[in-house]
This record gives sequence, C-alpha cells and structure tokens, in this order.
Amino acid sequence: MDSINMETKDDILQRHRNEKKDMQCKIQSMKKSVAKGDRKRKKEVAEQTADIESKLKQKHQEELDKFTEHNDETSVIKKMEEVTIDESTQKISRAEKRRAKKITQLKERQAFIEEHEIQNFSGIRHLETQTLIEKLKILGLAIIDIPSDGNCLYSAVVHQLKEVTGKVYTVQEIRHMTSDFLKCNKEDFIPYLSNPDTGDMLSDEQFDDYCNQVANSVQWGGEIELRALSHVFKTPIKVIQAEGADVIIGEEYNTCTKPLIIVFHRHMYGLGAHYNAVYLI
Repeated sequence: MDSINMETKDDILQRHRNEKKDMQCKIQSMKKSVAKGDRKRKKEVAEQTADIESKLKQKHQEELDKFTEHNDETSVIKKMEEVTIDESTQKISRAEKRRAKKITQLKERQAFIEEHEIQNFSGIRHLETQTLIEKLKILGLAIIDIPSDGNCLYSAVVHQLKEVTGKVYTVQEIRHMTSDFLKCNKEDFIPYLSNPDTGDMLSDEQFDDYCNQVANSVQWGGEIELRALSHVFKTPIKVIQAEGADVIIGEEYNTCTKPLIIVFHRHMYGLGAHYNAVYLI
C-alpha cells in the first residue's frame, strides 16, 4: 500500500508544515550565503529558491489530491452499498448526489488553502516581513504583533510609550490627545490633508470632521498622526520599514529622550498598511 494512504489527513498536513519549515530554513541559508552586492549570485539564488518552492508546492498538492481521491473513492463505494438504488433506473439517491457535491467543494477549498499558503510563503508579504526581521535583529529587536483593527498605529505607540517611558495610556486617550493637538495646530496640518474625492485641501468643516474621526472612530492613522503624537509626547518616533530608509519623526526631540520605535508593513494586509511594535531580544 502507498505510504501516503497509510497517513491520516492530519499526518499529511503536519508533514507538509514540517517540510515547509525545512524549506524556509534552507532558503534563508541560501540567501545568507550571498555576498553583499553580488547581484548575479542573488539573482541565481532567487531563481533556485523559486524552483524549490514551486516543486514543493506541486509535491504537496499531488499528495493531497491522491489522499483525497483515495478516501473519496473508498467512502463513495461504501456509501453506494448502503444507499437505496432504484432498480429500474440505477440512479444514486439525491442525498448521495448532495454528498458528492459537498466532497467536490471541500476538495476545491482545500486546494485553494494550500495554494495560498504557498503564495503567502513566497509572496511579497513574506519577503517584506523577513527583511524587517533581519533589520530589527541587527538592532537587537523583534516584532510584536499588533491587531489590525484600525487602531494599530495608536496601539503600537501605546506599547512603546510603556516600554520607553514607563507611562501607561489607553488607545482612546492618545486618540483624543492627537485630535486635540491637530485642532490646536490646524494651520500646520491642514495643508497636508486633502479631500479623497476631489484632491482639494480640506475645508474648515471637513478638517473638524477629520479630527473628530481621529478621536472617536477606528480610522487608521498615518504620518500626520505620528507627527502630532511626537509633539504631544515630545519624543522622536522612529519608523522602520523594509523599503527605503527608516524615518524619524520629531527629530527635534532626539536629545531629550529615546525614540519610540514602530514597524511599518506596507504589504501586511490586503486592505492597506499596518503598524507593529517592537521589543528587546
């Protein structure tokens, strides 16, 4: 009997996970072996790793298909022996047809999940995260995950304020502080805000509405809010990103305190950018 058919579905998926981890370690080792600035070797390694990922994906899919087909055939044969068959037409009952349809749908769903697991592993999101992990490791830092709920920027700042200054705030408190600072310094910030529909600078009424959303909703924050927060807490905020140079907001406070450090993910989620916090390792 084929060894695949002797495994359960959970056994196969666990083995696949282990093989993916092994592949990831192998790929990381290959990438680290490339000398800095050696573009030719870097391209060769990229092609090799893409080939490795593709072959593993194909192998896993073939094993899952083989397992599913084997178990579906066995199950259908068994059920066929049990169902009532119309002797004149020899048709499978409607209940069995529904079950067969459900099996097909489950197979398609599993194939979709497996495909996207591989895509995520080799895709831009994974590559961005690996770049950030390496950059942070040099600084003795690691990523701490922040929920993607519209408050990620504020939650990351709350975490860093506690880590760096020892002061504890809630997300709602610093949202209100940010909103109040924007309102009090309207002339400094309104030129950098525009109507998403027309591209025109916000009117006074639209600016007030924007500030109220900062305070009372889960509207995502960005550079404007980070700049306001750096002034509110009189602290620099360092934003580490995978693409381009890191950004320091509130550089005028560099001599006063250690910077708050947050991580900017451009490709973490399909809906947009995301911010995480860091911790010392």
